[in-house]
Amino acid sequence: MSDDPLRLADYVPFGQVALTDEQRWPGLSAAGRRRLNALEQHRHAPAWCHRVGHRLTLDEQQAATEQLPLDDWLPQHLALARTLSAYRRHAGPLNSLTDFPLIGREDLVDDIAAFVPPGADLGRMLHGTSSGSTGAALVIPDDPDELARGFHWLRGLVGSHWEPVDHRMALAQTVFQRQAFTYTSVIPGFDEALMARLNLHPATWAGGGAQRDAYLQDTDPQVISGTPTSLEVLLEPRLVATLHPLALISGAMTLTAPLRRALEAAYDCPVLDVYGLHETRPIAVSDDGGPFVVAERRVHVEVLAGEVVVTCGENQFLPLVRYRTGDYARLVTHRGRPALTDLEGREATVFVSAQGVAVPCVDLTQQLQAAGARGWSVNQDAEGRIAAVIASGDQDRVTETLNLLLGQPVQVTRVTTLAELGPGKPRRYSSAAAIAPRRR
Repeated sequence: MSDDPLRLADYVPFGQVALTDEQRWPGLSAAGRRRLNALEQHRHAPAWCHRVGHRLTLDEQQAATEQLPLDDWLPQHLALARTLSAYRRHAGPLNSLTDFPLIGREDLVDDIAAFVPPGADLGRMLHGTSSGSTGAALVIPDDPDELARGFHWLRGLVGSHWEPVDHRMALAQTVFQRQAFTYTSVIPGFDEALMARLNLHPATWAGGGAQRDAYLQDTDPQVISGTPTSLEVLLEPRLVATLHPLALISGAMTLTAPLRRALEAAYDCPVLDVYGLHETRPIAVSDDGGPFVVAERRVHVEVLAGEVVVTCGENQFLPLVRYRTGDYARLVTHRGRPALTDLEGREATVFVSAQGVAVPCVDLTQQLQAAGARGWSVNQDAEGRIAAVIASGDQDRVTETLNLLLGQPVQVTRVTTLAELGPGKPRRYSSAAAIAPRRR
């Protein structure tokens, strides 16, 4: 029993373990097992709390190195969706994409099984969990083949120079939170190269930040992925001096322009910002801070009333059609591909100035980024008072520009790191103020 009153049952060390190692990593060689054990039992390793494997045979691993064909995938996908019990009571035809109703996270929470195809091989299904930034927690049926293909899609983004190297960890997936799943594993179809999921919060390491940094330095991951909060840890000088990533990959939360620039300057490597949800898998990617180019996978994007709506056919256990993401953007063409620009990863928040004028949050975003803030929280109460907390950046400049933009004094507090903003996305807005109707 843990004496931590906030410890969740899911994160009790090895409380969720059910399979044998042979079931987790079919066909793993003796040499691969020795390397995995060495990574797991490294003298600076954290206290792992889970054990995860890809569960794919050697033939299945090889198949996952190739992406699914895209020819006529959408008509085939819609045909499969018509068999779902979720649409059994739908009135009217479902002949074309636009015939399908919009669905959202609440539909999956209410009855996730209704979106699983009736002929699915449930014996191959994995289950993942997603708390989401809003809404109820959700258990999601995951596809081990898609998860493996997803890695090789990422590898394609990084480039063919990403090849396994014996003395280096191939991939470190990082988070920064009070408690999280942590584990080591073998990457499917990548010459038994190793990966680890690491919680970079110093409180989760017995030796604090020094132990964490030593583990990263000794394993020197080739590619590091994470949230902006965890990637910001990599800016510590002792890590910048010793790590040599081929690329950094940001996801789950909005990557601000100042943080992107800081990471690029520190490591002189590509910083890829991947937009997606657990339910949809990757949707689009930005490699330069510009528009997010829609992935060349089985994903189709619409923007309806400003909201990003996704149809995705990579996960055989969850063939979603017209899924509302709750994120807002404009659909454009970039480099000859559909892309999302002005992406706001939350419902668009509107503030009210002292003069009663609506001020969209994108206006604040532009000012906060220009002032060098890596993250922020801006809140307006029902009386119209506004308070802001920024992570790094020029506090005086933020105060001045927000005062001007909103026509009233704004209380601005500056903290040093994204973690000090608390849990959640690093760009957060809320407004309880109502816009008064204009007199005619």
